[in-house]
Amino acid sequence: MISIETKIRVRYADTDQMKMVYYAKYFEYFESGRSDLLRDIGLPYPEIERMGFYLPVIEAHAKYYKSARYDDLISVTTVLREKPMARIRLEYRIHDVNTNDLLVEGYTVHSFMDAATRKPTRAPGHFSEIIEHALRMREKIAAVPT
Repeated sequence: MISIETKIRVRYADTDQMKMVYYAKYFEYFESGRSDLLRDIGLPYPEIERMGFYLPVIEAHAKYYKSARYDDLISVTTVLREKPMARIRLEYRIHDVNTNDLLVEGYTVHSFMDAATRKPTRAPGHFSEIIEHALRMREKIAAVPT
C-alpha cells in the first residue's frame, strides 16, 4: 500500500452560498491528493504524459459525512493498494485537521490511454516498475518493528 497526506486550506471560491464546500469540489481535492501521490513516487503527471499516456477518470465515487467550510484546514489521504494493470484505483479519505472528523471518503478509477491513438492500453512497463518498487519499499518500511 502506498499512501500520502495532502493538506488543503478551503478557499472561499470552493464554497456554496451556505459557506460549505460545494460537493463537486471534493473531487478536485481527490485530484490534489492523486497528483501528490504520483509525484511522491516519481511519476508526476507531466512525466506520464511525456511517456505518451493519459489517465482519464472512468469512475468516481464519494460518500459525504460532514461539510468542510471556508478556511478549514483539511487533510486528504490518498491510497494506492495494488499494482495497476489496465486500470488504477485510488482511494481517498478527507478529514478536518482540527477535529479529525471524517468528512468524505471515496475513490477514482482511471484507465491508461495511449496519447497518440486515444485508445485504452495496459499500464506502461516503466510506470508499473515504479509502482512495484514503491509498493515494495512501503512494505519493507511497514515490516520494520518500532
